[in-house]
Amino acid sequence: MKQITDELKQADIGKVWTDEPLANHTTWRIGGPADLLIQPKDKSALLTALKIIHRHDIPWSVIGRGSNLLVRDGGMRGAVLKVAEGLSHCEFRGEEVCVGAGYSMIRLAVETGKMGLTGMEFAGGIPGTVGGAVYMNAGAHGSDLSRIIKEAEILFDDGEVKVLNNEELSFSYRTSLLQRRKGIVLEARFGLRQGDRKEIAATLAANKERRRNSQPLQMPCAGSVFRNPPGDHAGRLIEAAGLKGFRYGGAQVSEIHANFIVNRGGATAADVLTLITHIRCTIKEKFGVDLHPEVLVVGEG
Repeated sequence: MKQITDELKQADIGKVWTDEPLANHTTWRIGGPADLLIQPKDKSALLTALKIIHRHDIPWSVIGRGSNLLVRDGGMRGAVLKVAEGLSHCEFRGEEVCVGAGYSMIRLAVETGKMGLTGMEFAGGIPGTVGGAVYMNAGAHGSDLSRIIKEAEILFDDGEVKVLNNEELSFSYRTSLLQRRKGIVLEARFGLRQGDRKEIAATLAANKERRRNSQPLQMPCAGSVFRNPPGDHAGRLIEAAGLKGFRYGGAQVSEIHANFIVNRGGATAADVLTLITHIRCTIKEKFGVDLHPEVLVVGEG
């Protein structure tokens, strides 16, 4: 690992860490160490980093801000590419906006609103990056990314960079092509519409207030843990099963929103996974419904 680390630093890739606890890079504040964590300073550095990784034939993964992500306690082997500030450009072109994968979704919702562009209001509470949102087809308040994205530039595992349109990205509920074909989002282009700035601001403010009152934002968490089953809500089922506030180790089903698991302090990934299993078994037993996790679980136990 020293050889590849030296090569990355010599190539002036950006920030490079070895044996870095990923708890420092996830919103759950949970996760074992990455053998190698790389935060490229720009798109060119990211392309170079992937070439070096391939040359050394080590496995690689990608993260953004670490929301919607559970890293197991054993950490992640190989290289972890953190797409953050280095890919955080934002350019408005009339009713379109081109955004780097590392750009904050919350910030994007605010900035588009300031420009008088509507269509992005649903994203005002999505804590991750544009890249992660494309990967997951992130959504809220009855809308999702598939409704506004026109195309995305993707760096695939074989080094090929392609621009894929909405249809080619194969979106469905919390799913995209990137969950079947390994790649990294570099940039996304969104198509919005002219709207009233005051109405947009009012919608964003109302959504923010609703989140403040209904989500445990003051505690480390990763957003919704389970996908909503057809015609129902995971949070409603979990609360109806009497699991609100249920705790295992340092992990607890939120007392504010039952589809959130919070880190009460010192929680491990094993705690969270045990809680997830208990919730799934309980809901299946009581209601005959299979709950499927929305959070991505990565790394080694």
